[in-house]
Amino acid sequence: MNELHASPGAHSLAYRSHRLHYEVYGEGDHLLVYMHGLLLDANLNRPMAESLAARGNRVVLLDLLGHGLSDKPAHAAEHRMDLYVEQVTALLDHLGASEAVLGGVSLGANVSLLAAAVEPDRVRGLVLEMPVLEHAAPAVALTFVPFMLAVHYARRPAGVVAGLVRRLPRTGFSPLNSVLNALSLRPEEMAAVLHGILVGPVGPTLDQRRALSVPTLVIGHGRDLIHPFSDAAALVQTLRCARLLRARSIVELRLRPSRLTGEIGDFLDEAWHEGEARATA
Repeated sequence: MNELHASPGAHSLAYRSHRLHYEVYGEGDHLLVYMHGLLLDANLNRPMAESLAARGNRVVLLDLLGHGLSDKPAHAAEHRMDLYVEQVTALLDHLGASEAVLGGVSLGANVSLLAAAVEPDRVRGLVLEMPVLEHAAPAVALTFVPFMLAVHYARRPAGVVAGLVRRLPRTGFSPLNSVLNALSLRPEEMAAVLHGILVGPVGPTLDQRRALSVPTLVIGHGRDLIHPFSDAAALVQTLRCARLLRARSIVELRLRPSRLTGEIGDFLDEAWHEGEARATA
């Protein structure tokens, strides 16, 4: 049976009664914490992390509770968005980092945005790839509510499918492995994550967003109802210090990453250097 495997830079930390898995790429004080999408894991962002680490950044990929190699409690109450924010804070404390640039894709973008609203003093910047906000709500409900009900009430066939996917060999392309790992989740684990996220707020309020002044790079793309470009564009208009970067497709950062990782790297340089300049002024 195929099992999840950690990268050479794998570590873990205690969070409440659980263990969280994270991976570290690069060294230094310029810290980026980047998070995966819903049900996915650190595999999704490994190539990007390696590229940004080569530019002098320390990139940490966190598996949120219920994802990847982190513990997977099968209770919806463990998977609220505010608890995901707590996990980011626990990681920063564990790393001894007073602040970091936070970012992620989809779920990871929303967690980062909420963390900035809750603890703005610990966030140097934000990289928000395909945030899921108000314009996405109908598509999210139509997609994930039936999916949650299916894995909850049809656990036996869903478990058979997950077991078969767990037996599939993993590939040399880590983003694809992330998808295979998501499909390998046991039905009760998957249902708990979906239920926990869907019953609560998925991001900060509009007033909280308007109050944020942290430098932000928002990455959006068209032709995706769950991650509509309109959400990315509206967020840039709401935030005080944000700019919009349009991806050519939902998979550009994974299949042809050089253009977008270059833009992200430039943004990280600006976020850290501007903050350091203010500190010494």
